[in-house]
Amino acid sequence: MQQKQGSLILILLGIIILAFPVIGVIPFSFLTGVIVSLLGAGLLVGGIIMLREKVGWAIVGIISGILVLILGIGFIVNPSLFSFVASLFVILAGLMFIAAGIATIAGIIDGDNRAGIVTLVIGIIYLIIGSWIADPELLGTLIGIWLLITGFIMLFRNN
Repeated sequence: MQQKQGSLILILLGIIILAFPVIGVIPFSFLTGVIVSLLGAGLLVGGIIMLREKVGWAIVGIISGILVLILGIGFIVNPSLFSFVASLFVILAGLMFIAAGIATIAGIIDGDNRAGIVTLVIGIIYLIIGSWIADPELLGTLIGIWLLITGFIMLFRNN
């Protein structure tokens, strides 16, 4: 019974997010922003504490802390920044997949050519998706679709 209720909630959330896609990005952006801000604050405090012992590392910690804190606050305030950074990470992963696929096909990395081709195709898919999710509305739409699919799978799963 709980699984059916959970699946219906996921389906309802998916429909709401598909109707208002940016709403799907805001919670992820906010939560990530809070976590990244806490990380930045920790780096900043750690750098300040380390100032007397290792000045070079302390300065690196302080600068890193400030930059990460600004990024975290940016995620909280601006979901578009979150979408942009998520897009960068997906594109970077796609480029790594493409490089690994080419290296496998070329024989630089041990592996089957078919595995290299699959890796190459996955990398290209990552590049395409990465370029899409830079737009918060498209990222929200993908989140909504994911919630709908998950909800329907849970609803019709036999347990």
